[in-house]
Formats: sequence, structure tokens, C-alpha cells
Amino acid sequence: MPKPRVLFLDAVGTLFSVKGSVGEVYSQIASEFGVHISSSALNQAFSQSFKAAPSPTFPDAEVHDVPDLEYKWWFAVVRETFNKAGALHKFTDFDTFFGELYIHFGTAQPWFVYPDVIPALKNWRTKGIELGIISNFDSRIFSVLRALELQDYFDSITISTQVGAAKPEAKIFGVALAKHNCPAEEAWHVGDSKNDDYYGAKAVGMRGVLITRPSEQKVLVGAN
Repeated sequence: MPKPRVLFLDAVGTLFSVKGSVGEVYSQIASEFGVHISSSALNQAFSQSFKAAPSPTFPDAEVHDVPDLEYKWWFAVVRETFNKAGALHKFTDFDTFFGELYIHFGTAQPWFVYPDVIPALKNWRTKGIELGIISNFDSRIFSVLRALELQDYFDSITISTQVGAAKPEAKIFGVALAKHNCPAEEAWHVGDSKNDDYYGAKAVGMRGVLITRPSEQKVLVGAN
């Protein structure tokens, strides 16, 4: 099989993921503000709140307004998470708590890099394959990639909040391909979501590669 000219990768769930769970991180930081609630309750509430939230794409926003819009979007999701979990009323200063939480997820602390990622990235770079990220993450991805020492492996980073469209929409793939001046048929996209990554990529003519990470022993496919 011929190697791709450009290999795009998803970020969360493909390159790195949350240590433990979102609920565990929320619970830990909430406890520092005197609010004690189980991680399982927060995980369930977060899943419901995240799915019910509108898409954070901001198609009509100016670039300089995007970070503030991202912050407000996540504030609403997290506030509803604690509301659903029955713990919102326990905070004396939810705004300050959320500010700490938001900053925390822009650092390396809550994340871990899958053990196969660095060897795979080095292998692909050695083969002369251009690498890019296509992600529905927000602007914090840049600080997270720097903190996890991943940023230098990538020639481009394309995120939904800046493009105004999220995977599996064709627009975000098109923007990423244009950064490399690469036709879709010469590019691959690797990700952990069948709908967003695999089918999204195939719909625009790219080769979609689905990666399954069902446990801590997770393996990233190679482009040989």
C-alpha cells in the first residue's frame, strides 16, 4: 500500500486522553473548593450535558473572539454538569472554580500520551510523511500539545472552533488539506471516532483509518 503524502490525526482519544476520567478531574478540583461529589455522578452528568450542548463551532465569529466564545461554551457545559449532578448550589464561587478548571485542562496535568504515539510519529517523520492534526478540540490544544511535547511533530493543526465547522463536516478536512496543498486522495486521517474521523475522512476522498483504544494497552496504526 502506498504511503500517504500527508497523515492527519485526531487529538483526544488518538494521541492523548484524560487521566482516569473527566469526572475524576472535576471531582478532584471541586474538592479543593470544598465541594465533594463522586466522579461517577459527574461523569454521567457531563456526558448528558456535553451531548445536549450546541456545537462549539462559532462560524460567524472573528478569530480574536474565538477564545472567549470557547470559554463561555465550556462554562455553560460545566455549570450544567454540576447542576445535573446536584452539586451546583454547593459552590460559593463557581466562576473562580471554573476558571481554575479551564486553565487546568490547558496544561499537561490532566492528560497522558498513549505509549505508542511518539514512536509512530518519529517513524512517519523518518519516512518523509507530513503530519497534521484535525481536531474538534478548542484553542487550548496548542498549549496542551506544547506541554506534552508533541507540537513539533506536526506541520499543521486545524481545529473546529477556528474553522467554524467540526468533523465530520467536509469543511474542516478541506481547510486542513489546503494547508498542505494536498489532494484528498493522497492523504490519510487517523482517529478513534467512526463517524467523525473514519466516515468524515472517507466522505471527502481521504483514506480513513479507525483506531480502537478499548483499554490502556492501545496501539496506533502505522502508515507503512
